[in-house]
This record gives sequence, C-alpha cells and structure tokens, in this order.
Amino acid sequence: MALIGKLATSVAIGAAIFGCLALGLVASERSIPDLRANGDGLNFDVLAGSDVAGLNSAVPLQRYSARDGADLGFRRWESGREDLPLIVAVHGSGWHGQQFSTLGAALARQGLGDVIAPDLRGHGHNPERRGDVDYIGQFEDDLADLIAQQVRPGQRVVMLGHSSGGGLVIRFAGGAHGDLLSGAVLLAPFVQHDAPTMRTGSGGWARVMTRRIIGLSMLNMVGFTGLNHLPILQFRFPSTVLDGPLGDTATREYSFRLNASYAPRRDWQSDIAALPDFLLLVGDHDEAFVADAFEPAFSDITQRGRYGQISSGHLDLVDHPETLRLIGDYMAGL
Repeated sequence: MALIGKLATSVAIGAAIFGCLALGLVASERSIPDLRANGDGLNFDVLAGSDVAGLNSAVPLQRYSARDGADLGFRRWESGREDLPLIVAVHGSGWHGQQFSTLGAALARQGLGDVIAPDLRGHGHNPERRGDVDYIGQFEDDLADLIAQQVRPGQRVVMLGHSSGGGLVIRFAGGAHGDLLSGAVLLAPFVQHDAPTMRTGSGGWARVMTRRIIGLSMLNMVGFTGLNHLPILQFRFPSTVLDGPLGDTATREYSFRLNASYAPRRDWQSDIAALPDFLLLVGDHDEAFVADAFEPAFSDITQRGRYGQISSGHLDLVDHPETLRLIGDYMAGL
C-alpha cells in the first residue's frame, strides 16, 4: 500500500509539473496590439485596384444556416447553365470570400461552373466572434452544410482554395465530408509548418506564437481544451489595407482551434492522399512558400495531381490570367 501511495504521489506531482509547464508556455506569449506590416510579409501592392480597395463588391452577400444555427455569409456567381459543376472557392487567411470577386465572376462567365465563395466562420463582415470557431473541424462542417444547401441534384462539386484556403481544401478531402468532392484546385496551398513547401513565418506574413502553441498542444494531449479560444497567430496587414474601406473586414489574429481547423491535419500526407484529381498552381516568386517544393512533395504521395508555376507572387496568383486559363483546361478534363 505504501508503494501504491508513493506511485500515486509521483503521478500527481508529474501531472502538476506538466500542467504548470504547459500553462507557463501559454502565458509566456501574447498578441501584439495593432501589429502591421513594416516592409515585411506579403506584397499587397500587387492588389492595387482589387477587392482590398473595395472596388469589386457588386455581388451581394447571401446567407446560409450552419448546423448549429449560425447565420453565415457567401457570394454566388451564376453560369446560367445546368450542366456545370459547383465550384466552392475558399479564401485565404485573414480575408473573406470577396477575394474571389474577379476570379469567381470569370469562372462563371466563361462557363466553367457556378461559383460560391463563403466568408468562413470568424471572418468577413461583422462575424459573431472574429478569429475564432467553436471546435476544431467546424470549417469542414460549415462547408458541407453550404454545399448541401447550394448544390443541385447530381451536380459535381469542385473545391478551390488559396493559401490557407487551399490547406482547408486538402483537410476537407481527408475528412468526413471528402466524398462530396469531384475535384480540387489548390492555389499556393498551406500544407503544414513542417512541410518542405513552407517558408518561416509564411515569409514574414504571420507572427506565430510558438510557445503558446506548444503549451496548448500539451493541454490538448491530456484532453483539456478550455483555452483553445486563445490567439496563437497574427497577420501583418499593411496600413494601406487596414486603413482602407475594407480594413474592418480583415481578421488579424486566429485562435488555436480556428488555426487548427484551417490546415491539413498533422498527418498531412494522409489528407493529400485523399485528394480527388486536382490542379495545383503556385507563383514562381511566392513570398510565403517554396514554389519548387510543391510538385515533388505531392507527387511522392499521389499521382492525381497536375501542376503549374505562374509568373506571380503569393497574392496576385489568384487573379492572374494564366491561373484562369489553367483552371479552364483542368475543368475541361474533369
């Protein structure tokens, strides 16, 4: 009995030390107030005259209901044809579905599909809780609900995503709803922090609270999720965006659970292996990711991909004319 008591005491002490260490790591990093780009991060200058200037908002924001009753927004561009797929366009980190104002309209106009672009939960115009979700994986459930409410009977679904949105497409393919997809278009997708495609801090765009992430991961390992609402990632938007007409729609930091929901799982190779036939495009001078690393990393896992590099950076890849052309070639071959 004395031995059992000593073991129990040792376990209790070990658990207390573990908890204190985890909480100490969580407390050791905090958000920086009003973090902005200062000559670092992504090149937003290439977007002059685009949606960040508030010039392409002609398509109204529509609403749909998620399974938890949340009222979420999306935009839709109609092709006017019944025989085309539904293209679900998933925006990148910090922004919202208006990112696809140009590309979405062009895809529909050229008869490539009906396009819907959601404002992911926690993003866009006046979300309930900016930069946060309720649980890890909620984005996938929200997208499945949107698809169910917007797809026609028998209509194929192609999911398109840029940057973190591309990472969410990969996650979606490997998750419970992956069988909804007939195809995928990945525009410079985020894979994981330890993937060979990654530059440190996404090339300066993101401020990662590494110690806080480690601490929260430790707590999650033992089933404690009560601090998953805490922010662990901040973005360096330039003042030209934050002080512009859409500055209040920027999402400047992410909680632990939102960030985890926005990327492939830790076993990102399994999520990639679950992708349907896909097209992956990246700019040859992408500031956030290593362009040449995508094809070898993905082709080692799956043979379902087509790849291309475009003369662009990370942000201007979305609206580049060559991007539209290559997506058209891919859609014609589905």
